[in-house]
Order: sequence, then structure tokens, then C-alpha cells
Amino acid sequence: MRIGIPRERSAGEDRVGLTPAGVNLLTKAGHTCFLESSAGEAAGFADYDYQRQGAKILTNGEEIFGQSDLILKVLRPTLEEIAWARQGQTIMGFLGLMAAPKEELVALSERKLTLVAYEMVTRNGEDFPILKTMSEVVGRMAPYIAGSLLMRPAGGRGVLLNGVPGVSAGEVVILGAGTLGINAARAFLGLGVKVFVLSPTLERLRYVESLLHGQLTTMLSHDFNIAYLTRFADVVIGAVRVPGERAPKLITRQLLRTMRRGAVLMDFSIDHGGCAETSRPTTLENPTYVDEDIVHYCVPNVPGAVPRTSTHAFNNAAWPYVLDICQAGPATAFAQNPALRNAVVIRNGDVLDKELANLIRQ
Repeated sequence: MRIGIPRERSAGEDRVGLTPAGVNLLTKAGHTCFLESSAGEAAGFADYDYQRQGAKILTNGEEIFGQSDLILKVLRPTLEEIAWARQGQTIMGFLGLMAAPKEELVALSERKLTLVAYEMVTRNGEDFPILKTMSEVVGRMAPYIAGSLLMRPAGGRGVLLNGVPGVSAGEVVILGAGTLGINAARAFLGLGVKVFVLSPTLERLRYVESLLHGQLTTMLSHDFNIAYLTRFADVVIGAVRVPGERAPKLITRQLLRTMRRGAVLMDFSIDHGGCAETSRPTTLENPTYVDEDIVHYCVPNVPGAVPRTSTHAFNNAAWPYVLDICQAGPATAFAQNPALRNAVVIRNGDVLDKELANLIRQ
């Protein structure tokens, strides 16, 4: 099979779809890999690193799409890339199609493409092995980002998250107790921050409390609990996700008006539509804006800020599924591997995901 690795064209995205080690494994198995020149440079992978593992270097993205059967991306294709794509081509990546503009969805369908969403790869509807790697990265980055945003130059309250002797530490409210929420909680606890985690199920809250040895406070995510906790929070983190659906709106504009001026809202659900009424996508270059006196951080591709770590992390998890498609071909791989089959959102232009199909029809 011919595999293409284009340079990412979304703002601030420096990850790359395949590492040189992945190229080595594919070329040894008899496949051909094409790399767009400098695609891995920002992640610390030079063209030479790919060449010595057997990749062929092409000068532009249009050539990559023109010569490849399988495209390995990080984020969903841009309109420019969709125009380069060929009928019957398979594209894999973190697609976030539920939050995509309608024109992109229509273009992907009309182009008769097959799209495999890494974030939807799952055998049981509960464990998402590729998405989990990026949730781990984002959760562990959260204290670094939050701490900088709370500083006055960034528009924050001027609070040092972990406090000092005689001055209380900050308070962080995490909406969601999945992989991202748990990793964020653990990272904030390591700084000595007061952490509150909310989830709709007691079973999950018991698990989180046991895992983190009771060092945090857990509460059910009823509207009145969210309203009570956010009123005094220095940082609110949106880490909610419903597979295959847009994120629920848990934070209203009215609720924001009750929060402390200069508090920080980090909506990590933004690639699924966002969990706050005031959330809109931002970029790593311009990551924040202020609405209702609250600093909003709504970057969809947070792991892109640490592209080398992130690329290695998601490649580790994605590799078995990439190999399945390369070795067996898409049709056979989808038939034999239920985890892959669950991640096919568009196949030869047919929109298989019902929620996505509804968005296109609207």
C-alpha cells in the first residue's frame, strides 16, 4: 500500500501523522511511504530521519494526496486538502467532525472518501485507546497552562495556584472524571491545589476517590453543584465527552457572571462543540479571550504544543490499527476489526454516523 504523511496545515499544529520508526516498520513490510518535506520538523523529526527509514520525500501536499492510498494525518483535512483527495482514498486522524463546519462535512462526503476517526476507535464503547493518549497529555499539561493564565499579564486573577505559607492554594473544579479529568486532577494535586471533580455517576466518583487516595473532593455533576463550586473556583476545566455526540452545555453565560472576575475556564471539550455557552475555538497562537470577565482557553489541539511527546504517544496507540489497514486493506480490516469498524464515520462518501448525517442535513 502507498501511505502518505502530509504536513499539518491547521493553525499551530506541529504533530505529524507517523514517526520515522513507523515508516521503518511499514517499509520493511513492503509498503511505500511518502512524506511531505518538513512535515515532521517541528516535532523533531528531520526529512533525513524519514529517508533513512525508507520514506520518499515529496515537495508538497498535493503530491502526497495524489500518490497515496492511505493518508495519515493528525487533524481533519482542511478544505484545501479535501480538494486534493482522490475518490476511494482513506484518511485517518483525530477528525472532530461533530464540531466541523458543514461545508467541510459536505465536501468530505462528495469527494467519496473514507474517514477513520482515531477518537472513535473502540471495541466496547467505553475504552478509546488512541484518544486516551491525547487526554493523558492534555490533563498533565493543564496545571502549566492554568498557572500562566491566572497571572495578571494574561488577564487572570493574579493567583499562584499552589499558594505560599500563610496564603491559601487555588481551587480547581474539573467537570468530567474520564482520562483527561483524572490526569488533570492528579497533576493539580501534585501542586497542592484544592481539587473538586464532578461526574454524573457515583460509581465513577468512587473510582476517582480510590485512585487518588481521597485527596480531592468528588460531587455529582448536578446543576446546583456546578453552580455552587464554580462561583468560588479559580480554574474550571471542561473535560466532558459523550462519544459520537456534541458535548453537553454545562456552563451557561448566566453561570459565568457569578464566577470570580479573572477566573479561568479551560474548555477541553471544544473539539466536541464545547461544554460552555460562551466557548468558541481558539488557536495555540492566540489561545485566549475574555468573556463575562472570565479568561477562556478553548484550544482544540492542545497536544500540538508538545508535538514530539504527543506524536510518539498517539502513534504508540494507533500503530496496530494503521498496520491492520495497510496489511489487509481497508475493507477487510473494517470487517475483521470491530474497533476500526466503529471508527469509520464516512465510507466511500456515505456518512455512517447518524449524528453526523443529521448535521449535514440541517
